[in-house]
Amino acid sequence: MNKLLLVLTGVLALGSTIYLLQNQSSNLRQQDEFTIQWKMFKSRYNKRYADPITESYRQQVFASNYLRVLSDVTGTFGVTQFFDLTQEEFAAIYLTLRVPRNINATESYQSTPKGQYDVNWVTRGKVSGVKDQGQCGSCWAFSTTGSVESALIIAGYATQKIDLSEQQLVDCSTTNYGCGGGWMDNAFEYIETSPLTTNLNYPYVAVDQACNQTEILGTLYSLSNYTDVQSGNTVQLKQFLQQQPLSIAVDASNWSYYTGGVFSSCQQNLNHGVLLVGYNSTEGSWLVKNSWGTNWGENGYIRLKDGNTCGLANAASYPTVVPPINSY
Repeated sequence: MNKLLLVLTGVLALGSTIYLLQNQSSNLRQQDEFTIQWKMFKSRYNKRYADPITESYRQQVFASNYLRVLSDVTGTFGVTQFFDLTQEEFAAIYLTLRVPRNINATESYQSTPKGQYDVNWVTRGKVSGVKDQGQCGSCWAFSTTGSVESALIIAGYATQKIDLSEQQLVDCSTTNYGCGGGWMDNAFEYIETSPLTTNLNYPYVAVDQACNQTEILGTLYSLSNYTDVQSGNTVQLKQFLQQQPLSIAVDASNWSYYTGGVFSSCQQNLNHGVLLVGYNSTEGSWLVKNSWGTNWGENGYIRLKDGNTCGLANAASYPTVVPPINSY
């Protein structure tokens, strides 16, 4: 009996040792993987830190975000330029949309015949290039200029190279809050009375400045009005999308993890302004242009699952443009 107990004790001890060694080996492999991914992340996005302590902290944040990627089952998560930011930091910088109190998040979906509302304004050549808002909460300004630029191109008043000044909106649209956030409809109202110049005349610097009227010159672009789409109505949204791209509000809380595919990992807490540029009924997806540069997502774009995904139909609007004027 004693011998049997000794054998059993030995087997249990050996099993525990093997388990600990396997766990240790697994942890070491995971640490090696984090280290490799961290080095690739810093190289790809040209990340530099003030001192070793700061870098060590950012590496820990990166590791935490990377664990989210490892647990993803959707196939849409990957390493992005935001992986050295906590979710709180990311939200404070990029998710700054100032949503009016009367906008209520709703859930509405109606199926439509395949092919009926298919459109891609990018492949039609009616969407301007992807831009980068930098570390300024000016998504609302980029959503606004994006929809105005497309409207001008479709109307024949501009080419695909049109590049309107987001900085003018950041500095001069007083009903908004510059890098502290804003709302697209407020920006449309500003443009109705104060036409926009281009980035060439009023360059984007991603910080708040005093409004510089001397830079608002050259060819100026204005609106006659703008139209709000019925909140939550995805069919009406598809119908208006046949005419032109629309400024929309979305819940982008998890977009810091997006690298590709049809995305649906979101709620309807509207916090980011973007541009709706397409719909594909065969794939069951919307095509959205973002303002985080071409290194993010699918060359600056994201595909969202059909329906009211991320609340994209809850606050959509589009501008009606007029012929540009020359200020000289």
